[in-house]
Amino acid sequence: MPQRRDLLKTVGIAATGLLAGCPSQGSTESNTASADTDTTEQEATAGTDEGGESGVSVGPMTAVATEWNVYRARLHDAVALGRAGAPGAGATVAQNIFAQFEGASGEYGAHEQLESTSESAYEGFEDALGTVQSSLSEGNVSEAASAADKASGHLQTAQQAAAGQQATRVLDLLLLGSRASNAAMAGTLGAFEGAATIAEETMTAFEDALVYSKIEAADAESYEAFENALAGIGSAAGSEDASGVTEQARAALDATVSGAYALVQPASVAGAGHLATMQARGWDAAAVVSGSGVGADYAHATTLNTYRARVHDAGWLARAGETATAATMVEDVFAHFEGAAAHDALEEADSEAYEAFESGLSDLSSAIENGNTEGVASAVETVDTNLVAGIEALAGGNAPVLQSGFFKARFADARELYRQGQAGQAATLVSDLFARFEENQLDFHETLEETSEDLYHRFEEEHLVGLQSAYENGDDDAVGTHHDGVLAALLEFESAHSAAVASGSGATYMAGLAFDAAATNALGNADRAASTAQGALAFFESGAAGYHEALEEANEDLYHRFEDEALGSVISAANDGGDVYAAAKTFYGAAIESVTAIVGSSGGGETGAGAASVVSDVFATFENAAVHDKLENADAEAYEAYEAALNDYVADLESGSTDGASAFANAARTASFAVVGAVDSAPSGSGGHGGEESEATESSLSGGPNVVEGVPEDADHVVDMQAVAFAPEELTVSVGDTVAWKHAGGEAHNVVAYEEELPDDATYWASGGFESESAAREGWENGEGAVQSGQSYVHTFETAGEHGYFCVPHEAAGMAGTVIVEE
Repeated sequence: MPQRRDLLKTVGIAATGLLAGCPSQGSTESNTASADTDTTEQEATAGTDEGGESGVSVGPMTAVATEWNVYRARLHDAVALGRAGAPGAGATVAQNIFAQFEGASGEYGAHEQLESTSESAYEGFEDALGTVQSSLSEGNVSEAASAADKASGHLQTAQQAAAGQQATRVLDLLLLGSRASNAAMAGTLGAFEGAATIAEETMTAFEDALVYSKIEAADAESYEAFENALAGIGSAAGSEDASGVTEQARAALDATVSGAYALVQPASVAGAGHLATMQARGWDAAAVVSGSGVGADYAHATTLNTYRARVHDAGWLARAGETATAATMVEDVFAHFEGAAAHDALEEADSEAYEAFESGLSDLSSAIENGNTEGVASAVETVDTNLVAGIEALAGGNAPVLQSGFFKARFADARELYRQGQAGQAATLVSDLFARFEENQLDFHETLEETSEDLYHRFEEEHLVGLQSAYENGDDDAVGTHHDGVLAALLEFESAHSAAVASGSGATYMAGLAFDAAATNALGNADRAASTAQGALAFFESGAAGYHEALEEANEDLYHRFEDEALGSVISAANDGGDVYAAAKTFYGAAIESVTAIVGSSGGGETGAGAASVVSDVFATFENAAVHDKLENADAEAYEAYEAALNDYVADLESGSTDGASAFANAARTASFAVVGAVDSAPSGSGGHGGEESEATESSLSGGPNVVEGVPEDADHVVDMQAVAFAPEELTVSVGDTVAWKHAGGEAHNVVAYEEELPDDATYWASGGFESESAAREGWENGEGAVQSGQSYVHTFETAGEHGYFCVPHEAAGMAGTVIVEE
């Protein structure tokens, strides 16, 4: 029987997207503007145009309407990533849109104004956005494109009601320019077919729009320039000319900006719309990084992956009696983590994994010092489990490649154990890797099979099974054959990904080999230590799935320091009786630095530089745009903040981070309000909160049983309720454990068990103390069962099995989770 959450993805959301007020699918402008409530009165109003359409009003609602245009543009960003072959990244963008929208409260926030302007548009937008996300998650780009048109249409309806027909036509035209710009994003990602499709779809939308005839009459030159640029995108894409696609996409956008000023007076409407378009371009840059699959979080995940290999090495040494070296290894991991960028990244991505990781390291140190073999094994497992959770949160779809690097490091450990006469331990280690593979840890099993069924069978059935048997039987020849076989298969898997992604695996493997050399040396075998370090060098020199070339291109000085100095020092120390462990630590630092450098340049520069160049181009455009002087004259503080945010965002993108995207979006939104003379009405804060919170709405909600202030000290686990997601999404607990769901972001949430996803003998549970799913849903409609800022919902699990649950107001955004209760 299909689960409710699965049905929601395929039927429910799509059906509810067909609400009243929704323009026809694929339209760029609806024929009738409607609203469920009166819109806020504007400060200045122009007259009625010759066609009898309502005039242009200028004030805070004009700026709100331009902010809705950013959401419309971002919807098409998500679809464009799907067209570019990255539907998963597109789904993430859709979820981020939902999170941004949920945080856009305040008197003139995009969220609250949409709900007050048109309730049907508000509901239709959220439902259609949910379909965009679910469709892209399932790889159905066509369905996502249809849903994006519907969601955009709902926002357009609200724009017409809030700002009038003429202003909405300006925003429609600028949206077409933003859609054309997505072709440049696809071209940067090398998806030329996708770029051509984007241009074709934009042309169709243009021809179907009411603004089509208006712009032809008002500014024939811009009209022709836009159509010619769209044709140029198709031509450049056909030639796989990325720079040509970018050039033509820029020309298309420029044409819509020129046309916008010709369509309407006062010019502040087009100016505010242009600022919103530049904000949308800023989000395009983040989408480029997302679509490339690399970013600062991936480098942080790589760091966590290397800790896994180091901690397992410490466990190996502890079992071998080298407790002093083992304890030092664990202490050094702790020290490195405390000063690493991965520290804050893990704490933010998964606070529970962060705390459990640090606690596990502490337990491991104590167990090693006390000679507690069982304690060592248990602590290593705890550390590894929580590092896996962190890697999954930070690396996302690239986590399987990091798992490949971890497997290679552990296969090397097994080979070393075998050489030391410990065939049984080697076989056990390989058996553990087999179990991880079969349980699809970090989605490695399924991703490998999807990459190549032949490769999958070669890795598992031919070599992984054979390697375990070879160790069990003490067959030296078979060990050599199958060890080389699994490594070759994994290298082939990594080569199917970008060099930037493969670098994370390469760094994990090479760092693991360096510390293996140190461990082997500590056990009294200097020759094997030198040979192991030489093996790391040979791997790197062979290309390492693009790692070698990517590092040389990203930073030549670091490349020489990494290979010639740091890795060379490990080899020299082993050969000359030096401190191999100290040399391995130095090399480890260079390995982590290498991934950061490669990710920063995004695998040779095209993606990372392409993302930064998008925002640099926005800066250059702004400097020469008509809105530049308008903003500076309207509000000097908003002007300076806007330019500063642009500068900071470019710097972030150049370092491989998209952290500056939200700050730039906030500055651009404030600038739009300033240009229309309403800067004091601009929402403030990173989440888009205005000067006045929704106190009436908050005060009308109640929690009920088990909703408490703060987080109880006796809670065994904490799940953060973010804007539109539970973190972690999946949690494993024991019978009798207490879980606290803490409000961590966005608007009020609730926690409601899916009745069909509970163990047969489990008592129903939900915030508000409801006894059924239907009662919990109805209760939410009455403001009951809410978990608000500063609160948490607490539940103790007494029945083993899987408990599926969700958040009613954010179910359409995919806010659902699972608690796995073990005996």
